[in-house]
Amino acid sequence: MSDSADPEERIDETTTWPELAIGLYDRLTGRNAEIVYEFEDMNVDVPSGTGDDVEHAHWGLDGTVRVTTRERD
Repeated sequence: MSDSADPEERIDETTTWPELAIGLYDRLTGRNAEIVYEFEDMNVDVPSGTGDDVEHAHWGLDGTVRVTTRERD
């Protein structure tokens, strides 16, 4: 996106996992929405931070992650 775009027309970018989770929850709440991710032998190396020499944790995913929302009673 160019820097000359009108700030009122720009869409803010999500830069952290908490922002992503909050934005997703806000969009889904009250809509009885459900998101299902299915993984089969997926391997991810998760960095401990940013930079060239960070350590990585190896995560293996094989199954289903389900996100649902509903209004509290």
